[in-house]
Amino acid sequence: MLKKLLQNKWFKIIAKVTLSLVLLLTLFYGSVYYGMWGEVPSVTSLETLKQSQATEVLDTNNDLIGKFYVFDRQSITYKNFPEHLINALISTEDIRFYDHDGVDNKSLARVFFKTILLSNDASGGGSTITLQLAKNLFGRKDHGFLSIVVNKIMESIVASRIEKVYSKEEILTLYLNTVPFPDNTYGIESASKKFFNIHTKDLSISQAATLVGSLKANSYYNPRVHPERAVARRNVVIRQMEKYGYLNADDALKISKAPLVLEYRSYDPNQGLAPYFRAEIKRQLDTILQLDEFRKPNGEAYNIFHDGLKIYTTLDNTLQKYAENAMTKHMTALQKQYEKAYGNNAPWLKNKQAYKAAKTRLVAYKKLKEQGLTEKEIEAELNKKRDVELFSWDKTEIKQLSTLDSLEYYLKFLNAGMISLDPASGAIKAYVGGIDYRYFQYDHVSQSKRQVGSTFKPIVYTAALENGTQPCTYFPIKAITYTDVEDWTPTNAGENYDEDLNYSLEYALSNSINTIAVKVLYETGISKVINQAKLMGIDSAIEEVPSIALGSSNLSVLEIAKAYTSYVNESTPSSPIFITKIEDKDGNIIASYDDLNPKKQPKKAFSDTTRQVMLEFMKATVNSGTSQRLRSQYNFSNDLAGKTGTTQDNKDGWFVAIMPKLVTITWVGNDNQQIGFSNTSIGQGANSALPIFANYLQQLNQDSKYASITSAKFETPSEGVLESLICEPSKKDGFFDRLFGNKKDTKEFNEEKPKGGIFSWFRKNKK
Repeated sequence: MLKKLLQNKWFKIIAKVTLSLVLLLTLFYGSVYYGMWGEVPSVTSLETLKQSQATEVLDTNNDLIGKFYVFDRQSITYKNFPEHLINALISTEDIRFYDHDGVDNKSLARVFFKTILLSNDASGGGSTITLQLAKNLFGRKDHGFLSIVVNKIMESIVASRIEKVYSKEEILTLYLNTVPFPDNTYGIESASKKFFNIHTKDLSISQAATLVGSLKANSYYNPRVHPERAVARRNVVIRQMEKYGYLNADDALKISKAPLVLEYRSYDPNQGLAPYFRAEIKRQLDTILQLDEFRKPNGEAYNIFHDGLKIYTTLDNTLQKYAENAMTKHMTALQKQYEKAYGNNAPWLKNKQAYKAAKTRLVAYKKLKEQGLTEKEIEAELNKKRDVELFSWDKTEIKQLSTLDSLEYYLKFLNAGMISLDPASGAIKAYVGGIDYRYFQYDHVSQSKRQVGSTFKPIVYTAALENGTQPCTYFPIKAITYTDVEDWTPTNAGENYDEDLNYSLEYALSNSINTIAVKVLYETGISKVINQAKLMGIDSAIEEVPSIALGSSNLSVLEIAKAYTSYVNESTPSSPIFITKIEDKDGNIIASYDDLNPKKQPKKAFSDTTRQVMLEFMKATVNSGTSQRLRSQYNFSNDLAGKTGTTQDNKDGWFVAIMPKLVTITWVGNDNQQIGFSNTSIGQGANSALPIFANYLQQLNQDSKYASITSAKFETPSEGVLESLICEPSKKDGFFDRLFGNKKDTKEFNEEKPKGGIFSWFRKNKK
């Protein structure tokens, strides 16, 4: 029988064909194995797997605020995986995981015959967890119509090698740290933080099943975008866990009926908490990590996108949330007020000069200009319409707009900057660089420099006190013309003051009287005022012109913050601190606080007496001056000092808030400096910038965690300082009478100055 079979013509043909196929498949397999279709990772290379890991940015409480990554991945160890997560994964993806050596031959045979030979896509992938890991680690390449076969063989070879090098626990660890989840998220820890705002170890069965279920098709089962599909897929995973004995029927039913609750947190550079702060951290890291002393042991520079560093910062997550909430609440209302005040006469519609200047600053315009296009051709290109996602305080929407349409639309928006820092250490606690980083990426805290208005006046008064001017010196309010600067005549805004009166320094500063600020500057000397600003940490160039008394200098929010810390830091400015420590992925310290912030011998910017006097002046600003709405409208009882600022043509609104343990600066304005507010009542710092701080402080006051900040008290001034401040707000004559018409000289005035009575009692007992 066998002899006849061997002599059978058809048997010989089938045998030859079969042997030929086996030989062909063997040769084909060998060609893949030996790298003819591309290098297959060796056992040695698998032993030293290096995977790109996201760098984490942590706040002062070690809470995650953001990441830098190519792939959003955070690696954790096996002990951080809850048992139900492993059970969900194995019951859904690879029930024979513990029994095979990387390749499940049953599943692979099914794939070969159904998918490849019969082109049946419904047969499943046949992948084991180890095969999927091989794909995750090394990806797939295009080999034409043979791609699926070549890649599957490569993955089976790699999977077998992985099984030889790593234990099952290590394979699960590698897999869960590298597998892609929805929203460009890699690894279970990143997915847990993004979708549920918890660590992997804290995932519930439902949450674990949701994430495991999304692995089948990241986009289709994305729980953020398609919650109903995600729930249906979660329930499939739950049924699989029940089927294989990982859940009992009652628990499975209960979990399947439970709603899916997300707490989504985006760590995309353009979204999430503190995006401007994170951008500034990245800018600083780009410099720090290139320095020789902060490189890897082998001399290479660290890569923040691949090396899984941990960046410890000074930011406080909660204060940052409060700051962003405060800004959003106020700016939403202010934008409406701003647009309504202009009505149909809005400068972004009527001011052709501002529009044209903004157009020529466009990157698109400059590129077209460089290409040699005429103005008419450029205009045509910039008028081409496309779908554009537009920012709005109500909701974002997509419209068909051209580049020039978008320019006109965005010209109307006010922007804002805010920083809050610990004056003793310089630690930045909250940092809001703009209204929305997705649409406005220019940082209004550290990058932008704007005229600072009356926030510069305390520096002028500080210089005056340091140069011998007494706190109870009086200056006439009457406007005068300065012939040495092209007949410049500074005037006062707001109240109609009695021009026959002379006002004390405290009253003049707390009510932001322009005419007196300029006279104080002249009496002190411009060069001395500029030098005082430098001592207080101002690094920007300040022009030697008298208008600096009214804040004509362009400075950043960050510089102003540094200067004002000196009033509550023993007269010494604190350098703003962003980063306290940098660690590598293994927890080794690359750079510490002392490395990043070299100790400098503290140098006082002014005397203790001047500090105490200036604080009293700025307390008066809050209690009875331009910032009094903090008391009258918001009813704050906290110890507060401050200064408002408004620039020419109401283009910038500022507010500086000083608390014993927190200094906060807010700025509001239009990015186009040719466009200001329509009137002072809206544009003044007390209306445009102060409410952001007020909203912020309201939240702080309601949070007992920050009682040490909100209940902190200012230092008690010395008896000498209190005595020096005993004087009426205004007088008919004063220190400058000899210069401006009256006869009483300095000696006579000082002898007649009030020594006590009601003013003495008020000074000693007021808040």
